[in-house]
Amino acid sequence: MNLPESVRVLVVGAGFAGIAAASRILDEDPGADVVIIERAGDVGGTWRDNTYPGCACDVPTSLYSFSFAPSPDWTHTFARQPEIYRYLRGVVDKSGLRDRIVTDCELTGATWDGVRSVWNVETSKGSVTADVVVAATGALSTPKFPQVPGVEKFAGTMFHSATWNHDHDLTGERVAVIGTGASAVQFVPEIADRTARLTVFQRTPAWVVPRLDRTLGRIEKALYRRFPASQKAVRGVIYGYREAYVTALAHHPKVLPLVTNVAKVHLRRQVKNPAKRAALMPDFMLGCKRMLLSNDWLKTLDRDDVDLVASGLTEITENSVIDADGNAHQVDTIIFATGFTPTEPPVSHALVGTDGRTLAEHWAGSPNAFKGTTVHGFPNLFLMYGPNTNLGHSSIVYMLESQANYVVSALAQLEERRLASVEVTEHAQRQYNSWIHDSLDGTVWNTGGCSSWYLDSEGKNPVMWPTYTFRFRNSTRTFDMSQYTGVPAKEGQQV
Repeated sequence: MNLPESVRVLVVGAGFAGIAAASRILDEDPGADVVIIERAGDVGGTWRDNTYPGCACDVPTSLYSFSFAPSPDWTHTFARQPEIYRYLRGVVDKSGLRDRIVTDCELTGATWDGVRSVWNVETSKGSVTADVVVAATGALSTPKFPQVPGVEKFAGTMFHSATWNHDHDLTGERVAVIGTGASAVQFVPEIADRTARLTVFQRTPAWVVPRLDRTLGRIEKALYRRFPASQKAVRGVIYGYREAYVTALAHHPKVLPLVTNVAKVHLRRQVKNPAKRAALMPDFMLGCKRMLLSNDWLKTLDRDDVDLVASGLTEITENSVIDADGNAHQVDTIIFATGFTPTEPPVSHALVGTDGRTLAEHWAGSPNAFKGTTVHGFPNLFLMYGPNTNLGHSSIVYMLESQANYVVSALAQLEERRLASVEVTEHAQRQYNSWIHDSLDGTVWNTGGCSSWYLDSEGKNPVMWPTYTFRFRNSTRTFDMSQYTGVPAKEGQQV
């Protein structure tokens, strides 16, 4: 579709978050004036962009899917990237969202107009005014590259795992992989047989546990197709045992050694080289950094043709990478598996609030919001996957559906009370975030003894949700106007 001049609700982003928000709004009101803008040429978000070898989800598929769009066609208990991407496109087509999406349309700026109570939005396809903006751009959408001296001198091929160069053949090459996080553990085992030599640079080791993955058989799929309630029941069971993880991660960390022992046995079984095994043993509590699931990462690192460099990367030359001990490793290709920028989302630099400052300037490197969704000074703006909504145990899709419920309730309040805008009070936001950070004290994410992307430059944790997800679901069921101020609509103004 073409970009309209004005719209009631503008959703920015067509990944899981944007699809959840738009679907829930249209489910409540099929005639709602909703448009989604997407900077890429298709929907899918991170599952469209990340196409590296072995890319898969590390949350069980029965949870990492919409509750309102179950599928009996998953091939594995942990879905691979191609089928998640295919699933999202299918949801969009079946729900009728496709006709409401403007692709190749990037948000370049959005400024709140207090006089007219609208957002003046600038995009790569022109301007649009929106009564309400739902920022669903995701926390893991912009690749992060480390600042390494000499990187501009490298004469070989370089790319980030999130923008995999499929035209470049790694066969017979000497390849350096920078990073040992969730992406690296998936693609390194996939490319190891092709490369002549693989050198993996590790800044900090991570706890790795087996991925209990299995293929879903024909009979099981047929059961789900004929009796959808059976799949819903499986989803409920998995949700329940995943919630139990919070007991260890947040409420009773003393039981974590039970899980840690599983990871230690996994390491001992798969890595026979004593030096490598020692380098791969974390010195912090399990869960402090993202726990990794893999059945072949550790044994790949144990191979003789794979070097593990635990001293870190300090410099890049024309044809080599140099570690902290001064050793030069000759390489033909460098692959950065260095993650994203969750505490500094790019969209925060594009949104300008009531005082003329951007959301990034308000946050000053330490994001915070009310219920992870609204921010004082930014009326009629709703963040999906906002601050302190990330999880260490369950599915972000559950949190996104909760936030979508909150947006729908807010839109109903705007209409029922004939309000042009709503804005969370500074007091409510401050009080909520005080509770968040008090709740995070004592959790493994704050006190586990590691440096992780969960923490900002001030040592605060603007990323993790501190307790059970059903508590977030309950807190976002209804939009509580007592925590907000509202501006009445003028006569004739759409509400």
